[in-house]
Amino acid sequence: MAAEKTLILIKPDGVKRRLSGEVIKRLEQKGINIKGLKLMKLSKEKAEKHYSVHKDKPFFNDLVSYITSGPIIAILAEGNSAISVVRGLVGATDGSKASPGTIRGDFSISIDKNIIHASDSVESFNHEYPIFFNSSEILDFTYGDENLF
Repeated sequence: MAAEKTLILIKPDGVKRRLSGEVIKRLEQKGINIKGLKLMKLSKEKAEKHYSVHKDKPFFNDLVSYITSGPIIAILAEGNSAISVVRGLVGATDGSKASPGTIRGDFSISIDKNIIHASDSVESFNHEYPIFFNSSEILDFTYGDENLF
């Protein structure tokens, strides 16, 4: 398995419901390494850039409005097959259809307030992460227990 990076956002509903610690705990317990982490209020401009792939869809403005409605936590993470592993932890986009045991399956029952975002591909990650992190905010280090995962 190849180590790769992924972007995770704990959305305003996740932060407001105090689920951030639970989300981070699940990532770390799975062996995903956190390389960058910050609490922030996303600007409209950055939100529009983040969701630019949905620009021509009818729900674009709702996405932008929601992600900018409160604080988010941005996480840059790394691990073996991190994108697919994290997507598995996150669950289906529609929380009402997400499997129990996933983050959305355990904490969300809707598609619009679904707790979390995770990059769905290397291309998405490469588009997304510079919106949230600059190179000085990404730490390159080893935890020392990598051989356990």
